[in-house]
Amino acid sequence: MQIPAISVEDYVSQIPEDRQEVFKKLLNTINDHLPKGFSKGISSGMVGWAVPLETYPAGYHCTPGTPLPFMALASQKNFIALYHMGIYAKPELLDWFVAEFPKHSKRKLDMGKSCIRFKKMDEIPFELLAELSEKMTVDEWINIYETNFKK
Repeated sequence: MQIPAISVEDYVSQIPEDRQEVFKKLLNTINDHLPKGFSKGISSGMVGWAVPLETYPAGYHCTPGTPLPFMALASQKNFIALYHMGIYAKPELLDWFVAEFPKHSKRKLDMGKSCIRFKKMDEIPFELLAELSEKMTVDEWINIYETNFKK
């Protein structure tokens, strides 16, 4: 479910009211802990963080001329989704996250390749997500991207 928004504030305003505070807290958690150099904006109908073209002019190979995506946050019909490309691309980071999750949540980890789904708004492990946000710099993400994805 994409939300047709023109800004982060517009996106948040279109989320159901009962999720807005939690969503804002997730946004702030990521913003406060993400290493310098990533930019925040709207991408693919979600709030996203990317490596700006000024830093990485080659941009995203799938959509030439656009910034290199890194993380995204979306309000879906039944859950909030956090997409983290670093988890998808770096097995050590995935292993760390999977091992740490049970220490921060009673719930079973609901995760796809890069998508972490949160169905219970009052059980989101903010501290763990803060730590995850700190784990990869812009330079490391560019290096992993070029090694694994860019042809």
